[in-house]
Amino acid sequence: MNNSFDAIIIGAGQAGPSLAGRLTAAGMKVALIERKFFGGTCVNTGCMPTKAMVASAYAAHLARRAGDYGVAVGGEIAIDMKKVHARAAKVTLDARSGLESWLTGMENCTVIRGHARFIDGHTVEVGGDVLSAPRIFINVGGRAARPNMPGIEQVNVLDNADMVALDQVPSHLVVIGGSYVGLEFAQMFRRFGAEVTVVEKGPRLVSREDDDVSASIKDILEREGIAIRLDAECISFAPEGEYIRVGLHCAREPRDVVGSHVLLAVGRRPNTDDLGLDEAGIAWDARGFITVDDHLTTNVEGVFALGECNGRGAFTHTAYNDFEIVAANLLDGGRRKVSDRVPGYALYIDPPLGRTGMSEAEARSAGLPVLVGTRPMTRVGRAVEKGETLGFMKVVANAETGNILGAAILGPGGDEAIHGILDAINASTPYRDLQWAVPIHPTVSELIPTVIGSMRQSG
Repeated sequence: MNNSFDAIIIGAGQAGPSLAGRLTAAGMKVALIERKFFGGTCVNTGCMPTKAMVASAYAAHLARRAGDYGVAVGGEIAIDMKKVHARAAKVTLDARSGLESWLTGMENCTVIRGHARFIDGHTVEVGGDVLSAPRIFINVGGRAARPNMPGIEQVNVLDNADMVALDQVPSHLVVIGGSYVGLEFAQMFRRFGAEVTVVEKGPRLVSREDDDVSASIKDILEREGIAIRLDAECISFAPEGEYIRVGLHCAREPRDVVGSHVLLAVGRRPNTDDLGLDEAGIAWDARGFITVDDHLTTNVEGVFALGECNGRGAFTHTAYNDFEIVAANLLDGGRRKVSDRVPGYALYIDPPLGRTGMSEAEARSAGLPVLVGTRPMTRVGRAVEKGETLGFMKVVANAETGNILGAAILGPGGDEAIHGILDAINASTPYRDLQWAVPIHPTVSELIPTVIGSMRQSG
């Protein structure tokens, strides 16, 4: 094998393969190195298997509610967890194998399976082979964080990768962490039949969201019988027979929780600790994220970092956008920047939360004059017709400039409806212009102009 390439890509997550496609199409000779599974977190332990499981959980939930819609379902709703797991695993395996086939069949792309480590800024070693290139792209992703909590080494705690591999329903699942990953698994396994307790160190769930959004999410989960324990300032673990005792408090009455399974969902860490970044002189921060500028270049010329490992976005869509930025700037003469990206994401509980731009709290912290409009899902026709009226819509705008600052849609189809506002922010559309759109009835999106028409200055 000729070990000199035009470009080396480390990692086959969401940015790497597409970048390989663009670079090879431009006539470059590319080496793509992957040490584990093609597709990264999304395909293997994240979006695809979890959303497949969410779909199974929703089917179970809807079956239990069939009588509300005038549909008779005989007998108790039973969960075949092995089939749930097998279905999710097939979604993953199909996506992974398709990606691998595409890459291995790609002209001018050499796929190498192994662990890459830097020797210097333009050279890496993989399984004894030394590869060099003037440009190296790091796309190594991240994994679940495992902080050193009291007693954690004495018990078996699970992370998101372990959860998608479960083919049984826990009798009592204790979720440590009241944010996006933890809450999706909490509701999912509650619908599969588990007793579920969510333990959150802070005073409310999903702390990056506005208070009203957090409170509504808590209400949604508690309605399904999920126990929420907030302000757990002193979390600890201890074995108790075949179970695990989770301590919540130190100074006051402890209110321990005993569960059969414990999911640790307290954040992510990048897969950068064993890449030999020191050897290449590549800078990273205290959390291990590779430091990049607005064009995703590191402090070493010709070295780029894309996706979760750069700390500039923790989502599949932001990783793919990293690829778009790098490809446009290198191949199309562009000057695209990460700071131009309008943030958007979703929390896939049911109903889902779609979010874009700034929250109301973020806008106020920035000192902006804020207009806010809201509407409960009880006053959204589509939600009423579906019998899914929990949640609400919220739009935030700048009272002086008329710019839309952000929005939250917590309700049926919220993850889809939010894109109308995300697109409007991208296009710098003033909120008054969006008010006069004529959306389709009956949809959740049709109420966006109504919400905007009701916007008032507050606070």
